[in-house]
Amino acid sequence: MAAHRSLQGYLSSAEQPEALVAAHIELVHRIAHHLAARLPASVQIDDLIQSGMIGLIEASRQFQSGQGAVFATYAGIRIRGAMIDELRRADWAPRSVHRNSRRVAAAIATIEGREGRAARDSEIAAVLEVSLSDYHAMLQDSAGTHLLGIDDFFGEEGDPDRRLPIGLNTPGDEVESDQFRTALADAIADLPEKERLVLALYYNEELNLREIGAVLEVTESRVSQIRSQAILRLRARLHDWFNGGGQTPAYRIE
Repeated sequence: MAAHRSLQGYLSSAEQPEALVAAHIELVHRIAHHLAARLPASVQIDDLIQSGMIGLIEASRQFQSGQGAVFATYAGIRIRGAMIDELRRADWAPRSVHRNSRRVAAAIATIEGREGRAARDSEIAAVLEVSLSDYHAMLQDSAGTHLLGIDDFFGEEGDPDRRLPIGLNTPGDEVESDQFRTALADAIADLPEKERLVLALYYNEELNLREIGAVLEVTESRVSQIRSQAILRLRARLHDWFNGGGQTPAYRIE
């Protein structure tokens, strides 16, 4: 993954608050290693660090101490955001993988809209007209496109409060952002128990796939499949939000 913008260009383009940058280089490395531990081995730590340094330099330029924020907190948001933005730009997955992910989400939406309950693996495979093993292989391939998981439900800039799939320019937009968060929370609460547990262990407890597999007594690849299916199920249930409708799902799993 090549960094989208030249770090050298940022360093030479204008005079930087060098003291802030120098004092927080370790923060960039710490965030990069923490993020890399949750990403495929193909993601290079040096690329994350370079993107993070750009975020740190931008933070040092824009930080205003009079606003009451601590620089390390502000910089951490910008550093992680720069890394995440670069990961999105460096999407490596073939179009066929993205196409299959959309097919899976559509199949889930069809089944759950019809049955009013969580779609089972065998039902999804049947709608897709593939074997169960082929469906699980599709989930495994799709897992690589969900580098960020829950973060993928938000837009740019790295700060979850600023990265909703809608703008925040008017009071009406703020209401919609709250509605989206409520819809996302409801959709997560309605996930099958094992999918909900995997997401909780991965995002809340920050366990890696191997550690979650040990907890659930399943293989690491199976955990990856469960996580991938959970993300696709959430996308299916929040379809209207991702297509500009700004509405809650037409059905709710009971």
